[in-house]
Amino acid sequence: MDVTDDTPQASAPSTTATERASPEVCRRLRFITVIATFGGLLFGYDTGVISGALPFMALSPEEGGLGLTPLTEGVVASSLVLGAAFGALFGGRLCDRYGRKRTILGLAVLFFVGALGTALAPDLVVMVLFRVLLGLAVGGASATVPVFIAELAPAERRGRLVTQNELMIVTGQLLAYTSNAVMAQTMGEGGVWRWMLAIATVPAVLLWFGMLFVPESPRWLASRGRFDDAARTLGRIRDAHVVDAEFAEIKRRVTADAHEPRAGRRDLGTPWVRRIVIFGFGLAALTQLTGVNSIMYFAPTILLDTGLGTQAALTATIANGVVAVLAVSTGMWLLGRYGRRPMLLTGQAGVTVSLLLIAFCFLVLPESTARSYLVLASMLTFLLFMQGGIATVFWLMLAEIFPLRLRGFAMGIAVFGTWTANFVVTLAFPPLIDAIGGATFLIFAAINAVTLAYYMRTVPETRGRSMEAIESHFRRRFAT
Repeated sequence: MDVTDDTPQASAPSTTATERASPEVCRRLRFITVIATFGGLLFGYDTGVISGALPFMALSPEEGGLGLTPLTEGVVASSLVLGAAFGALFGGRLCDRYGRKRTILGLAVLFFVGALGTALAPDLVVMVLFRVLLGLAVGGASATVPVFIAELAPAERRGRLVTQNELMIVTGQLLAYTSNAVMAQTMGEGGVWRWMLAIATVPAVLLWFGMLFVPESPRWLASRGRFDDAARTLGRIRDAHVVDAEFAEIKRRVTADAHEPRAGRRDLGTPWVRRIVIFGFGLAALTQLTGVNSIMYFAPTILLDTGLGTQAALTATIANGVVAVLAVSTGMWLLGRYGRRPMLLTGQAGVTVSLLLIAFCFLVLPESTARSYLVLASMLTFLLFMQGGIATVFWLMLAEIFPLRLRGFAMGIAVFGTWTANFVVTLAFPPLIDAIGGATFLIFAAINAVTLAYYMRTVPETRGRSMEAIESHFRRRFAT
């Protein structure tokens, strides 16, 4: 499927256009973005915290752990991912039906219950059940929060505001790595993993209360025929001189779709919709097949295999979180200067080379402290390209390419692809690294080389267009 845009692109938004927003409007948009992206923070913390908890959960019950084996470690880690896959599907449908705001409020409750349940789990079965529940919240947030922010953001600021969610995801992971290392050092072994998991209840409470003060998406309100509410909401987050034009564009699109039935599987029979959804699903799945979460979830396990001790491995893993935050911050800055497509291709090439370097360190170099830190350096290089290029662009493109009428439904399908691929990688990685060691990273490198070739042929450019203009473009291009 070739979706490369060979039509002239809209020019990048000018600085003047960005500066037209008043300080009050900018402040409101920042507040909404910060509150909504607490869902991203929880996403990051809940996926990252398991990397530090697993070594302690592997201890025997007498020592305060759950007696996990390499296989059950994979089950515990991947159970959240399995729940997230279905959370994305259901979350996408719920946010179309009940609204972005109410869906995020419900997800905040799931985050709280899931975090508390995993922290108090008495055995493996209960742990897995609550990890699945927590995964439903993570998947729902990953499908809903980027769409919510994209629909609230003006076109010239959409890239920066949507990628704020990715920054919060990696910030959550950094908080997880840091708190893991601190608690492991100060609280000793035993049941320390329970405190690691329990911390996530705090941002869940903040998300729920904060969302009470956030408006609903004006685009969703318009899609439900609530045009007066949509206009009022748009007036709160735009300056008066741009409201009428943007509202008219939204209303035209909604009116054009008014005769269409409720979004669902039947829409996949429409050629242009099917091709967009297939592209989004592929982009989502291939992003996870980079192997990023083998590093984010199992970084201490990888470093333990190189010869580092448990505490040293946990401390070294903090560097992963720091680099991820710096990379996403840099990626957000680069988005204002370069298109989505070149950033994605550069990131994909970088992760492929980095995986080859990790494999080289494992397979060629003898075990030593130097090898351990060379593996860590290669992991950090991987994260630099992954988080600064691929991840920054990936969530943004998914949030902006789907048509309004079925945005939640299509986003849910695409993010289902993310978490399905994530589940396969997370479940397979511990047994693979145990069986074939560093050769595991050669498998990931081969997958990423093929992915790079695919992206060079298929990835479109969406920079500088309103969401309605993007939809109109794809309707024309894939009409047959």
